[in-house]
Amino acid sequence: MENQDTKLGFTQASETWNGRLAMLGFIIGIATELLTGQGILSQLGLM
Repeated sequence: MENQDTKLGFTQASETWNGRLAMLGFIIGIATELLTGQGILSQLGLM
């Protein structure tokens, strides 16, 4: 039987990408707050 590396689930690669995208989203959220002067909840119309 051949060794098949699965790319689904909690693999090291998926956790690395998850962390990178989370950091990117956080930075974009902070930058948006600084540029607009409104918080994220205010921008979404929740406050």
